[in-house]
Amino acid sequence: MSALHPWSRYVAIGDSFTEGIGDPEPRSPGGHRGWADRVAEVLSGQVEDFAYANLAIRGRLLQQILDEQVDPALELRPDLITISAGGNDIIRPGTDPDDVAARLEGGIARLRRDDATVVLFNGPDIGGTPVLGRIRGKVAIYNENLHYIAKKHDAIVADMWALRELTDPRMWAPDRLHFSPTGHHTIARMVLEALGVDNELEPFQPEPMPAVPWRQARIDDIVWAREHFGPWILRRLRRQSSGDGITPKRPLPEPLDPER
Repeated sequence: MSALHPWSRYVAIGDSFTEGIGDPEPRSPGGHRGWADRVAEVLSGQVEDFAYANLAIRGRLLQQILDEQVDPALELRPDLITISAGGNDIIRPGTDPDDVAARLEGGIARLRRDDATVVLFNGPDIGGTPVLGRIRGKVAIYNENLHYIAKKHDAIVADMWALRELTDPRMWAPDRLHFSPTGHHTIARMVLEALGVDNELEPFQPEPMPAVPWRQARIDDIVWAREHFGPWILRRLRRQSSGDGITPKRPLPEPLDPER
């Protein structure tokens, strides 16, 4: 097999976004697939002896990711690392996007220590989403900081803000905080493009559910507030995390199942 990209060991770190929440798949470790698994599947099919680890855990704040995942990731000696971190900090009231970005920069510098390719994610444009739309300005400030960090440390930005497909409600899971299988697939295509990796992933796969009528959408808003947003707020007040007791789904670099 002739290699179509230069990487042989990929480690993904982060929170629920990288763990794959919103993209359920019983055959995947942890029961979720997600964009990172999808990227790894493509990369694995193009080189021999490719291995992939995913250390991401849902609910993790930036400092937890820096403290708990960066050194373990480096110990696995990857030549490709993706990191999505800071989103859970940005959506919390009173956080400073400049401070969050400054702390993230320290992590990026550490991840670049051994010259691995590092991909970092900025935030999507959430201006049209309920509740989260009010922090659009904070996300924009954070994103500009991330572009500076990437340029300074020779990292790659996976540009979620520019991925306008994500404004489609069908790209989001029912909780409206995570992406649907179609959203994760779309993000995987964007990451592969950012890496310059040719692939055969088609847009809008798996085919998204059709848009719902206006009246049903209003009913869905009420259900969402009761079943998803309310419990999320309650966890914040109780200082609980959805990741309490969760361990990484792929703690060691391993080949991917060719049947996946």
